[in-house]
Amino acid sequence: MAFLAAFFARRGRIFAMFVSLISASFVSASEPMRIAAASDLRYALNDIIELYHHSHPGANIEVIYGSSGKMTTQIMNGAPYDLFFSADIAYPIKLRDHELTATEPAVYTLGRIVLWSNTLDATNLTLETLTSDTVRRIAIAQPSHAPYGLRTKEALQSAGVWEAVQHKLVFGENIAHTAQMAQSGAAQVGIIALSLAKFPDLARHGYHLIDDALHSPLAQGFVVTRRGGNKPQARAFAEYMASDQAHHIMSRYGFTMGVD
Repeated sequence: MAFLAAFFARRGRIFAMFVSLISASFVSASEPMRIAAASDLRYALNDIIELYHHSHPGANIEVIYGSSGKMTTQIMNGAPYDLFFSADIAYPIKLRDHELTATEPAVYTLGRIVLWSNTLDATNLTLETLTSDTVRRIAIAQPSHAPYGLRTKEALQSAGVWEAVQHKLVFGENIAHTAQMAQSGAAQVGIIALSLAKFPDLARHGYHLIDDALHSPLAQGFVVTRRGGNKPQARAFAEYMASDQAHHIMSRYGFTMGVD
């Protein structure tokens, strides 16, 4: 009897281990691949993911959009992101330097900034005209943590109007929030990403493309994070972003492709 009891107890432990392994595999397989992405990618990346699902119908992808600086801090504090698409290559480099990446940082595109308005004809605006009394509120992304905000500040400084427009500035948490402020009327003019100005809801209004010689390049970079290093889906999607199909969508939203 003691022998039978030991036999069935052993069988029970083996069965429990088997169930545990199956459960762990199921959780691993069903867990989404999480992407942290700069908010200027919101519309382009959504279109790319939709196309990706056509050839990868089982892909489970979750995207969180925000400012590159804040998401870098989140990753450094353990946020569960597998891929990071930043609006500035400097942030993926920072993560690499902290040994938090599985791949080397790589530039995937160049961004541009534009003047956009829901109430004024932005095609007739320039950085210099922002000093006019007719322009009372100007929305820009927060320069301290949003790359588009920092490049906006650089452009305004280069144009010699940064000090003159200080009292008019209202700050968005990220570039998408900045576009929302301009679209809602909270600001008469927004300095936003070209990729957002090309989204149909905003494309009904014109824009003025800001000379990129006035600011440092918006070299946007990505990495597979250390957490995503063991996820084939993360590496597969990173490779897909280099495909002609993904490049076509990015170009449609005004991103400059073919960047080395």
